[in-house]
Amino acid sequence: MRSNVQVAITGLGVVSPAGCTAEDFWAGISSGRSAAATLTDPELAGHPVRIGCRVRGLTDEGLSPKEARRLDPFARFGLAAATRAYHDAGAPTPDPARAAIVVGNAVGGRRTSDDESRNYARSGPRGVSPLMPLLSMPNAAAALITMRLGWLGPALTIATTCASGADAIGHGVMLLRTGRADVVLAGGCESILTPVTMAAFANLSAVSARNDAPELASRPFDADRDGFVMGEGAGFVVLERLDDARARGARTYATVAGYAAGADAHHLAMPLEDGSGAVATMTAAIADAGLEPADIVHVNAHGTSTVQNDRAEAVALRKVFGAGGPPVTSTKGVIGHLIGAAGAVELIATVLAMRAGRVPPTANHQRTEPQMEIDVVHGAPRPVPVGPALSNSFGFGGHNACLVVAPA
Repeated sequence: MRSNVQVAITGLGVVSPAGCTAEDFWAGISSGRSAAATLTDPELAGHPVRIGCRVRGLTDEGLSPKEARRLDPFARFGLAAATRAYHDAGAPTPDPARAAIVVGNAVGGRRTSDDESRNYARSGPRGVSPLMPLLSMPNAAAALITMRLGWLGPALTIATTCASGADAIGHGVMLLRTGRADVVLAGGCESILTPVTMAAFANLSAVSARNDAPELASRPFDADRDGFVMGEGAGFVVLERLDDARARGARTYATVAGYAAGADAHHLAMPLEDGSGAVATMTAAIADAGLEPADIVHVNAHGTSTVQNDRAEAVALRKVFGAGGPPVTSTKGVIGHLIGAAGAVELIATVLAMRAGRVPPTANHQRTEPQMEIDVVHGAPRPVPVGPALSNSFGFGGHNACLVVAPA
């Protein structure tokens, strides 16, 4: 049942391989140039995957050098992006008991876990840090944000793999619609560029093998795609009821008009070939916004650059929108796949595109697979009318989450 409560986005915070401010991020994805590069970590010598999209140039606001070194990267990215969003929203001061935090994350502190596993192998039990369980727990980012802001309401962590960030924002919308919270910081954070995780994805045949040309590796919906490029980062938004935001004179970027989540109930790694799970979720999100498919101006696709997922999503998009559907783009061509942070960072990309009236190009896309029959934006940004847009997130395990944003 659709709620009459309108939920506004009043703050944006992003930490990404394309930039660590909203302005730099927008410039990066608008350029259509991939942020992928060769990873020079010594432990990756001889590794089957030696490329990735890494965060660079992050200034850790409010962290001492010791704290910045100690925190797992996923939590550090999350804290930085959430802090940026909070200040971008004008540092709202709700009743702390009615202020909520919802964080999407797929695996938690993988870097910490891998480092401590090596310490154990090298030095035995006494070599393992007692902080390991606290720094690697998936809810570490949510806990740190509560401590930074002093917020006492729900502090939740959602793990739906690649849909985690989108589901976190959707859950934040539901907290506001049902009156459980007055302000919500919601988003996702992830950092899994570690040798063990990268080897696992390589053995799963999910990542690109273009080690010699990292800048060309991620190519969503392109006929020559061969897998995604792993990335890292975080994205957070501040959510408030639109009436409350206007009452305090806050800037409103957009409204989150619709949200839906569903499951394929099919396979741990493979999507439904007919796209039916994605179709159901996209259709439900658009209906939740009180809109029809024809109202959607553009789609920020999940667009991983894997053969099966891109094909299934293209089938689903054609079923929802028909021939001549809205322009489609994938941010992953530039920033890679941020896993649990992907849905949140890509929602921010969708909001920025909607406000600019311009859809960023899909990096490295040259030729759409013939049977896809979707309109992939590539080469250069494309002007579009300012109107509602759809952001898709489809995760391992068949988790589907879709968000619709609209002008306030």
